[in-house]
Amino acid sequence: MNTFSYSAGRRPGQGARAYARIGLETQVGSASPQRLITLLFDGALAAVAKARHQLAAHDIAGRGQSVSKAVDIVQNGLMNSLNLDAGGELAANLHDLYDYIIRQLLLGNLQADDDALQRAATLLGQIADAWRSGVDTPASGSHALTP
Repeated sequence: MNTFSYSAGRRPGQGARAYARIGLETQVGSASPQRLITLLFDGALAAVAKARHQLAAHDIAGRGQSVSKAVDIVQNGLMNSLNLDAGGELAANLHDLYDYIIRQLLLGNLQADDDALQRAATLLGQIADAWRSGVDTPASGSHALTP
């Protein structure tokens, strides 16, 4: 059985609290840990898309808020949900990718750099797609990803 690097059991209830705290609207009380991670990806991608639109519209304050929201989701939702002990190399690589994504988001905001925001969005989208396909794909009679 494969072990994945996200762990709701590592910090009980942390995923739901992080999700609620960052202002994404949904009922998280009954959502599975896998669904919470999917919702975090959706929220981060939406925030980056909004920041890119605000960049094009020269809405500096709005862009800053959207980038801050995306950073919060990646850092306090996705990054903090990683179980570095159980996840091994995969979790460490994801941690590094999330760190890079955060740096690209901050660079994109500070330098009004749409390419940096696009790089962050592309990586988040690729990780989210891999997550979704892994959650929906059984391995050895059980889920390939164990939260």
